[in-house]
Amino acid sequence: MYMKYLCIPLILLLAACGHPPSSGKQVFRYNVQEGIASLDPAFAKNQAVIWAVKQLYNTLVEPDDHLNIRPSLAASWEVTPDRKTYIFHLRTDVYFHDDPVFDGGKGRKMTAADVVYSLKRIMDPATASPGAWIFNGKVDPGKGFQALDDSTFQLSLLQPFHPIFGILSMQYCSIIPHEIVEKHGKDFRNHPCGTGPFMYSFWEEGQALVLHRNPHYFEKDSTGHTLPYLDAVKISFQDSKATEFLLFRQGQLDFMNDIDASFKDEVLTKKGLLKKEWEGKLVLDKSPYLNIEYLGFLLDSTKSTVKLSPSRLQKIRLAINYSIDRGRMITYLRNGIGYPANAGFVPMGLPSFDTARVKGYPYDQAKARQLLQEAGFPEGKGLPVMHLLSIPIYEDYANYVANQLQQVGIPVQVEVMQKALLLEQTSKSEALFFRGSWMGDYADAENYLAVFYSKNPAPPNYTRYANPAFDRLYEKALQENNDSLRYLLYQEMDRMIIADAPVVPLFYDQVIHLVQPNVTGFTSNALNLLELRKVKIKV
Repeated sequence: MYMKYLCIPLILLLAACGHPPSSGKQVFRYNVQEGIASLDPAFAKNQAVIWAVKQLYNTLVEPDDHLNIRPSLAASWEVTPDRKTYIFHLRTDVYFHDDPVFDGGKGRKMTAADVVYSLKRIMDPATASPGAWIFNGKVDPGKGFQALDDSTFQLSLLQPFHPIFGILSMQYCSIIPHEIVEKHGKDFRNHPCGTGPFMYSFWEEGQALVLHRNPHYFEKDSTGHTLPYLDAVKISFQDSKATEFLLFRQGQLDFMNDIDASFKDEVLTKKGLLKKEWEGKLVLDKSPYLNIEYLGFLLDSTKSTVKLSPSRLQKIRLAINYSIDRGRMITYLRNGIGYPANAGFVPMGLPSFDTARVKGYPYDQAKARQLLQEAGFPEGKGLPVMHLLSIPIYEDYANYVANQLQQVGIPVQVEVMQKALLLEQTSKSEALFFRGSWMGDYADAENYLAVFYSKNPAPPNYTRYANPAFDRLYEKALQENNDSLRYLLYQEMDRMIIADAPVVPLFYDQVIHLVQPNVTGFTSNALNLLELRKVKIKV
């Protein structure tokens, strides 16, 4: 009964073909092509789920627009000199959303016990969370999480790990009430209850998800006005990007993430700017994105296939890197979206990124031919065909690379397969030459350099790169508390990757948003988190 009465006004509110309601309510509407699998934070493993979960829940700390960590549920904290114990002082004015499970249907106060429960649940094998890895080797699940009192939470690490704040800001670490999980079990996925700026109202899977403004939200703006400003968020699930773009043009969506290849030429110039005919009709929002697209080589020398592959030779891998005009790729295949990856594997948008200290590979066909000759394959003579594995949406990029390599004498054949199969082959160390990407889980270069730490399995170390000197620097960086010194270690590791060439960095991605002109307060960040607390819609 409770849910039925809650939904009726919202359905009326969002009627009339998606146009802004005559009541003057502010409803932010966006589309998710792939749908949403769960609203349980323990399963916030992809962007669609992360975006929805972020509206419903809070974490102890969170990144701001510049990826600096700031307080959220934790008002302040202290760290012991050995960097192994963190004591968080929680806000005392935070309440879970109203729900029939609570006494009188009113949301109860959030306490340190809820933090302990939520973080332990991620590690519990019974939860089967894809985020269980975030605390592996870092926290003892039995002793690592403690409530010292109702408003004090203590986190104890097995050894120092500086990026722990980044881990705690991930949506996996959203704080949830045990009563709701115990009541609904696996159905907690569609009975969410958090402390966030919006609360669950209605979800018809495959059709729409609707969230209402949380009237008891704890955050206020600089003038003392309670956040959020929006009255509701409506998420639709059109599986066609063309349909989504049509709805956006008609004013039935307020925001679009990314521009599909089928209409990017209609909207953007080759330099990534908004075409004149669209000026004033929409706002183009662009910023660096913590995602790198790359090609990887399997380097596991115990594999017989690797022993016979030309990519086992460092000079062949370097020749491939020098053969690719990354700038031209960005211009003609991406309409200027993104940045050529000319400064290492760690992407733009991170504080340790420094083009002066880490230099990648310029486009230099003469250098590539010289390296081929030094490797014993002048002009590519005698070089066996290399098979580049890609997924369908990146086939154009793979063909572009193949064409570039063939110009210097490196024969390449592109093989396109479904994403699941490619992930299986890379995880099993069966793919010799493959397309890959790495999207940042949190705003620290360690997240990218972990891809090459030899003690890590695949994922994330899909290339099976193993360099004892790199490993020593990686472990040293984890112990370093001084940011500037740690960044120098990160940069030294990135230079090793450039020298050894286990990968071919292609481009650093860019966040691209299309936003309606009547939307204000919309901001972007390099993690592409959907931040709606301060968004307003002029109705």
